[in-house]
Amino acid sequence: MADPQLNFSAGFPMPTYDEWVAEVEKALKGAPFDRKMLTKTYEGITLRPIYTRNDWPPTGDPSGFPGASPYTRGGRAAGNRVDNWDVRQAYADPDPAAANEIILQELERGVTSLSLLFDKAARAGQDGDGAMNIAGDGGMMLYSVDDLDLALTGVYLDLVTVALKAGAQFLPAAALLCALWQRRGVSPAAARGAFNADPLGALAETGALPVAPEKAMAQLADLAGYTASTYPHSTAVAVDTSPYHSAGATETQDLAASMATAVAYLKAMTGAGLGVDAACRQIQFIYPVSCDQFLSLAKLRAARKMWARIAEACGASEPARAMRIHAVTAERMLSQRDPWVNTLRTTVACFAAATGGADAVTILPYNATLGHPTELARRVARNTHVILAEESNIAKVVDPGGGSWYVESLTDAMAEAAWSDFQAIEAAGGMLAVLKDGSFAAKIADGYKKREANLAKRRDAITGVSEFPNVQEPGAEVAEPDVAAAFSAATERLHAARARGASVEALAGADGGAISEAAVSAAAAGATIGAMAKALGGGETAVTPLPRHRYAESFERLRDAADAWMKETGSRPSIFLANLGPLAKHTARATFARNFFGVAGIDCIGTEGYADAEACAAAFRKSGAKIACLCSADPIYEEKVATVAPALKQAGCQYLFLAGNPGDKKADYQAAGVDDFIALGGNVLEQTRTTLALLGVIDR
Repeated sequence: MADPQLNFSAGFPMPTYDEWVAEVEKALKGAPFDRKMLTKTYEGITLRPIYTRNDWPPTGDPSGFPGASPYTRGGRAAGNRVDNWDVRQAYADPDPAAANEIILQELERGVTSLSLLFDKAARAGQDGDGAMNIAGDGGMMLYSVDDLDLALTGVYLDLVTVALKAGAQFLPAAALLCALWQRRGVSPAAARGAFNADPLGALAETGALPVAPEKAMAQLADLAGYTASTYPHSTAVAVDTSPYHSAGATETQDLAASMATAVAYLKAMTGAGLGVDAACRQIQFIYPVSCDQFLSLAKLRAARKMWARIAEACGASEPARAMRIHAVTAERMLSQRDPWVNTLRTTVACFAAATGGADAVTILPYNATLGHPTELARRVARNTHVILAEESNIAKVVDPGGGSWYVESLTDAMAEAAWSDFQAIEAAGGMLAVLKDGSFAAKIADGYKKREANLAKRRDAITGVSEFPNVQEPGAEVAEPDVAAAFSAATERLHAARARGASVEALAGADGGAISEAAVSAAAAGATIGAMAKALGGGETAVTPLPRHRYAESFERLRDAADAWMKETGSRPSIFLANLGPLAKHTARATFARNFFGVAGIDCIGTEGYADAEACAAAFRKSGAKIACLCSADPIYEEKVATVAPALKQAGCQYLFLAGNPGDKKADYQAAGVDDFIALGGNVLEQTRTTLALLGVIDR
């Protein structure tokens, strides 16, 4: 029987931190400790290889308890133990009827709430038949209560939370959902929704609002007041940082933007007469989370801590300071090439969101950036939730990072850095001001340049794209909705809705406090999004929209160009591998070269090793290639480059690479005919772009 008192560490002295550092420095053999062992994040936070009790107060508990101020450890005492986190998947099929089939299937298989994306026409305040070019683009054709009713047929609206994503048209969209609740006989006390009014987020994303900012804020405040007094289990306001995150913001800039936006909304709501506690409870925060597990976990913990401090300063009671968080797996980390790797990325992100205490989580399907997800992609995303919650029991531990010296230190560092950025935004006049003058966009762009440089050099590797690319990979399948049929059906429903003769006059003349009620009445009578938006509009606002980035985008543009070349010419752009010497000598660098050029869709031809210049040149000439890359070990380079390089040039090689760092032999190799060198730390993006240009695939 095992001895429960057995202690394997007994008898061994406990080393001090300084002693540990001394041993590490010995292992580094003179290399600087700070350079090798410390990592600086894009947020400016320095990560150390080891953390001790000195990094977190040994007495007391500054993070408090779960469900208690400062809410670092979660907004609820039980966390997600009782019913796991809310599995909130997103739906954007253009046809509400087709979307309904998907929704019902998903609700039967683990999804617990719905996020409905309105198409670009609706988000622009137009009905589909008046904006044919954007109808069905990016979301569902939801223009009237009939459309929404069709999309949610068979859904128990007193049990399932419905979240809306309608951009600047949050008020007409909310009116449609409220009208549907009335049509279905769902009592206000039972209705569950998230209207997600976020005008500043819409302005940042699209660069436009259909009204002046002051009017948009007044509409937000009116909707919040109406929701607070009518629908106790719904929220009106969202602070969605996806536009900033997709533009390249660091995680602390993302947090700062969320706090500045929330403060602006809080001022608007309280200024319209809503109590501070009620106003706080109307806000839901939507954060993208990446596959950097600990950074994402700490981000959500820091967000709760920061918001609790702001809400306290605004006079909110302790219960009202608890933040509601909806986490979404970040779009910018997803790749279009080898998209199956996205499943791994989203799994880690969901894990981070769950352990970070998110109340609701959305996992983007692995082919989300390619088009409409297939049933398999939706199933994988849905089952990721189920496996993490039900099989891995992630939700059974409340704040698993709590008490960890590393996690607690990282949480504090994130909060401090984000607080500084938040103060800078407020000092500049607030979130609207920094969107108008472009200063926040400039800060995001400056920070993203550093990440772009590291991506280009593969210091930040993207599996399946910049590392281990499969040039011959088949493309992932995507669903192909029948947009034409959906548009035809939507047009018929629009005609039927308009035939009911709903008036929007009351909506156009409604004063503060009555706008939302008038909108709901109009929607219930058949008013469309286009009609309501026109009545509510006036005084447009325009700024420069934030860009949208994905880490893989630059490499994937090269792959797209290579694929287009192959489609046009019938052959893939290629480079000849001039492998020198026996297999054992050239395999490592030939593999490196194949991986290096493969990131741009360039096929590497030639697998043999050549003993002399004549054989290598003959093989090159036979291959029909224009460019070659020498691959071998350094001693063989020193012996053969002087003869092989000239022979390849004479055989028609227009540009010659050498795989490896040439060191002090660089000048000699260049004199022999080598044009460039590929090695670890090189700018892969630039060198492969140059290669495609030399092959005539792209223009320089």
